[in-house]
Amino acid sequence: MRVWRIYFQEPKVAGTGARWLAGTLVMACLLLAGPSVSNGAYTAGPLPAGAPREVVPNRVMTWNICNPCKGSGQNGGRAAEIATYAPQVIGLQEACVGDVQRIRDYLRYRYGRVYHVEYGSVLPSWSRCGGVPWSPGGFGQAILSAAPMTDHVNVEYPHGGSEDRGYMAVTTLVDGRRVRVFNTHLAQRRQQAVRAEQAGVLAKAVVRYDRAIVLGDFNAVPDASELTVMWRMARDADAACGPSGAGPCEPTTDWRSKFDYIFLRGFGPLEQRVHPTPWSDHDLVRADLSADVSRRSAR
Repeated sequence: MRVWRIYFQEPKVAGTGARWLAGTLVMACLLLAGPSVSNGAYTAGPLPAGAPREVVPNRVMTWNICNPCKGSGQNGGRAAEIATYAPQVIGLQEACVGDVQRIRDYLRYRYGRVYHVEYGSVLPSWSRCGGVPWSPGGFGQAILSAAPMTDHVNVEYPHGGSEDRGYMAVTTLVDGRRVRVFNTHLAQRRQQAVRAEQAGVLAKAVVRYDRAIVLGDFNAVPDASELTVMWRMARDADAACGPSGAGPCEPTTDWRSKFDYIFLRGFGPLEQRVHPTPWSDHDLVRADLSADVSRRSAR
């Protein structure tokens, strides 16, 4: 991470003009940096013992990385978390383009994890992502993949609720198979009717594919009515979790609700793990999968 330091030396006869100029330059630098820039440098340490040496080809991850979240070194810390588990595909929500670029650079130059990236920005937001007032940073979703991605689409939902929302989709490889990967973030928790409409739009796109993985923050617990359309055609990578509300669905947020899902069509779940992290109010969710061309994993 590049850390900029600007030093101002007052002339021996300090006047109000010199102080005004220094203050103006400081404010200009803060404006250009924007609020998503970390407040401190991240010092990379070694990955934990047992971390994969290479990207795991059948592993996928979903993570709402939280924006705005306070604290220093966020992007370096996020990259370290991703590098520790080395998934083939990562879906990020609440992602600023600039932050994802920095995470990708950390992954490559500090940990040797090389990823392609596609963005699903739905909102230009200076307050979240910085930039200059006439060209604010893009905010929304992003997908990182160790394999190249094709056929990228970015769709904004007709109704976003209190904030624009959408989904993105790419075609890439997981477990050596071509698969359509979706990444979404549905409307906030108190907007159930809006989420139901958004889930319907998403499901119409997903059902076209025999082999698909849907990553995202759905802002709804497993037995919520708005997720019925998803459960009809897919299963969660948490094999014990379902829509009945009776299964032991592992929570994925700081308020101990399950909002984050890895929905599967044409793949079977081998293992899912939820990892609490200091870098977000959502946990990191990763799953190991097996290709299942018989579609036994769909329901």
